[in-house]
Formats: sequence, C-alpha cells, structure tokens
Amino acid sequence: MAAIEQALGYTFLQPRHLHQALTHRSFGTPHNERLEFLGDSVLNCAIAHLLYIHFPDLPEGVLSRLRANLVRKQSLFEIALTLELGTLLKMGDGEVKSGGRNRPSILADGLESLFGAVFLDGGFAEAERVIHALYDSRLADINPDLPAKDSKTLLQEILQSRKLPLPIYELAGTAGDAHAQTFRVTCSVPALRICTQGEAASRRAAEQTAARAAYNLIVAAAKDSF
Repeated sequence: MAAIEQALGYTFLQPRHLHQALTHRSFGTPHNERLEFLGDSVLNCAIAHLLYIHFPDLPEGVLSRLRANLVRKQSLFEIALTLELGTLLKMGDGEVKSGGRNRPSILADGLESLFGAVFLDGGFAEAERVIHALYDSRLADINPDLPAKDSKTLLQEILQSRKLPLPIYELAGTAGDAHAQTFRVTCSVPALRICTQGEAASRRAAEQTAARAAYNLIVAAAKDSF
C-alpha cells in the first residue's frame, strides 16, 4: 500500500478507500467498480480543467478532442503500467491465470478507481493534483496543431491500408540522470526499409516522435510517386 501511495503522491486518510480501489470484482466485495464509475467523472473534469488552464486560447472543439485522447483507455493503461498497478490489484485466481494483471481494460479501470478513491478520501483538489502529476509529461507533449490522431495511430492506419505489418518500436538507449532521462527509440517498417528515431523525456513521447518521422517519410514517398 505504501508503494502505491508514494507513486500517487497521496497518503490515504481512510485506507479502506485504497483497499477497495485495488479490489477487482473477481476477488470479492466491496470491489472497485463503483469507484471506477466515480473516478471516470473525476478524471474527465480534472483533465478538462487542466486543458482549460494550459490552453487559454483553444476553442471548445479542440479541447474536447485533446481531452478524449488523454482519458482514453490506452492512455490510462500506459500510466497504470508505470505504477505497476497490475502487481497490486487483488484478483481471483481464475482472473490471474487468464492474464488479468496485464489486461489493459482491468488496469485502466483500476487507475480510474484510484482517482475515485482519492476524491472520496481527500476531495477534488487532491484528486486533481494526483491526476496532474501523472499526466504532467503528456500535457507537456501536447501540440494542438497536430492532427486529431496521434502519430502512432496515423502510422498504423497507413500501414494497415497497404496491408503491411505494424511498425516495430525498440528502445535504443537512455541518457541523463534518473530524474531527467532522455529516451531514444527506433521505429522500423522493414517492408518499406524505413527506420527512424525519436528522442524525448518519456519513452511514449519518443515513440510518437519516431512514428511521426516514419509517417512523414511514407507520405512524402507517396507524393513523389505521382
């Protein structure tokens, strides 16, 4: 319990809220589904508020698109992985054996449950602070001028439209101290003999940068062929 509190930067006044948030329905009751319902709304409100502050000049439509990308299940799953949430969730034996600790939907729902638990325990201000800390790097990476879909999605779709295999992302190296690391990632599309690199303060952002470079090469090649 101390590990997840440290990762969240929040100490629960009533530990029962945390215990419930970490209890999957396969384990018993009270489980975390009601907290997930609550946490989903808390997350949406917190992200909307953070975007409103970060981008004072953006119209409602763009803000809605950015929020949708940040609160989607894949984003929640990726954050849950950094917290090693799967190792902390209490599940029934059957769920564990079927791979529940690594299932994106379960981890994403578990993270939302944690947001709901913090809200119940400490109020919205504390929940928003926790969410802000977990989403800080993602907010910093946002470029509202980019297309609505992120670069990895665009690259995947253009490859699928040509019936080509999905790209391969590999960590090529890291640099800097633990608190200020830079990640270097390669993105390979062997079928097109493309290999690009991206560097950023997080592996996720580096993958996006590498994917953007690969996508741009494919688009440029397509234009040159006409």
